[in-house]
Amino acid sequence: MVKMPKKPKIYHITHIQNLNNILNDKMLWSDSKRLEFGLDCEIVGMSEIKRRRLEELDVKCHSDTMVGEYVPFYFCPRSVMLYILYRGNHLDIDYHEGQEPIIHLQADLKAAVKWAAQNGVRWAFTDMNAGTYLAQFYNDLSQLNQVINWAAVEATDFRDMLVQKDKQAEFLVYESFPWRLVEKIGVCNSRIKDQVIERLGNRTSPEVRVKEDWYY
Repeated sequence: MVKMPKKPKIYHITHIQNLNNILNDKMLWSDSKRLEFGLDCEIVGMSEIKRRRLEELDVKCHSDTMVGEYVPFYFCPRSVMLYILYRGNHLDIDYHEGQEPIIHLQADLKAAVKWAAQNGVRWAFTDMNAGTYLAQFYNDLSQLNQVINWAAVEATDFRDMLVQKDKQAEFLVYESFPWRLVEKIGVCNSRIKDQVIERLGNRTSPEVRVKEDWYY
């Protein structure tokens, strides 16, 4: 049985073109805030699932909040969603640029929870994709090792439907997530790395690395 890492990480994927807005705001915003602020973003998700997250799926451990009000993270890089973007043939996605412009923003899970506790920010995690009707929601870290299937999270082969389901577990932070908690940016190749470094300007962090094993 694969055990939970001692220092579990969380990963948010976004298009490199969104990085300037993130840097300017010093925040990652939820979909609901993106719409409220009228932010011009490169959308890489599934339109129907985004709608469902905003309108239908509530976060049951935090009353009166919807999934779309949270910034989503996976517990692994090289997610199932990235594979869908890589294939570029899903009928519910208008995005067709492939995986190269997609960057991974890595943060430390326990640091995120500590920040949330200090600032009164709600957070949760799920046992599967939070955009499904069957997802269960938790906000107790002591349940993390029992709820998350870490073998599926770390799996590189997810043809098995149970592995695929469990690999899509999410960590959610209400409304916004501070840029300062991003500790690493993983990119597909040196070309994208150079573009990210250019956008970071004179910022000394986070670390930017080519992580080919995070991509397909």
